[in-house]
Amino acid sequence: MADLFSSPMLALAPMFDAETWGRVPFHFWTIVFFVFGSIVGSFLNVCIYRIPIGQSIVSPPSHCPHCNYSIPWYLNIPLVTWLYLRGRCANCHAPISVRYFLVELLTGLLFMGCWLHFGSISAWLAIVYCVVVGGLVVAAFIDMEHFFIPDGLTIGGIVIGFVCSFFVPCTQSIFPSMKRVTIPQAALVDSFWGAAVGALVIYIIVRVGKFFLGRKKIEIGLDSKIIFSETGFKLPDGFVEYGEVFYRKTDAIKLHAKRLELIDRCYVDVDVELQPERLRIGTEELNPEKVLHMEVITDGIVVPREAMGLGDVKFMAAIGAFLGWPAVAFTLAVSAFLGSVVGVTMILMKKKERSSQIPYGPYIAMAAIIWLFGGREWMRYWLLGLWGQ
Repeated sequence: MADLFSSPMLALAPMFDAETWGRVPFHFWTIVFFVFGSIVGSFLNVCIYRIPIGQSIVSPPSHCPHCNYSIPWYLNIPLVTWLYLRGRCANCHAPISVRYFLVELLTGLLFMGCWLHFGSISAWLAIVYCVVVGGLVVAAFIDMEHFFIPDGLTIGGIVIGFVCSFFVPCTQSIFPSMKRVTIPQAALVDSFWGAAVGALVIYIIVRVGKFFLGRKKIEIGLDSKIIFSETGFKLPDGFVEYGEVFYRKTDAIKLHAKRLELIDRCYVDVDVELQPERLRIGTEELNPEKVLHMEVITDGIVVPREAMGLGDVKFMAAIGAFLGWPAVAFTLAVSAFLGSVVGVTMILMKKKERSSQIPYGPYIAMAAIIWLFGGREWMRYWLLGLWGQ
């Protein structure tokens, strides 16, 4: 059985043999990894744009989202094209987000960093970590723009993490160059525990956060009017879209209505609970999609609030599957620190309200990247210091 699993690696071994790669100057591959990374970054931009809206990442070919102009290959060169066209479509001259350039540049730099940091240990190791950082980039930017991480990335990442840990065992260890991590079966067990610990720890945080922070009461003054429409509800001081408060089907807006008016009927002194797929008024249940307009007189409203989402649970599990439980512990601690610093800074700069939804995926991704390019060594020296004592 061991021969069966190892045969693909044995067949490709000459391609990735250190002596084979050593015949070409090391920094030739540095340039190759940067160029290849920027090309991959162009594809990641397609994933970031299309996956959240349910479009195929293969068809149709790259095109302008404004005029549907099909972009020819010579105008689809990573980094160069965006700079040459000054961030505008060649056909309709509509602006193209700087995100496209930044993702290509960031991916190129991260791929180059993987080679510089791990290429001297193993070309396979550098390539696997390129896969890791590519997934982190896509997850972070999708979460930043859409406040969720697709299951295809997280669950798919867990599966690929198991496979990569088996074929490239040293992905799992704090000590990637040591022989003790070259046993595939042991690395697969480490990968499983990394995924399990990552999922369990974040799930506990989600449940505890939901218990303590899962609801927010908004005081709006005596006998104030709230108007519910198809897309959200209007408070005396502003409009709130349902997407800002509903994160799952079980989330609910609750209030006590002194008076409630629908288009065809009226209620007095009733409790109201609105969920994405259900509206309960007193003892009566209605389909919210058929209630196009509702006016409520009340003193306050309770809305759901999310500490973290289940997407973060699966995201951390994928990181654990690739990198092991020490990476999970480090990523959790550093992401919490980064999120706190950025969140407090934005509140002080009045860019965000205290109750605003902040995506946590980008901080998890940043912390995992720090682990790859420095955190691993820091933890190794720290542990060696403890053991040495």
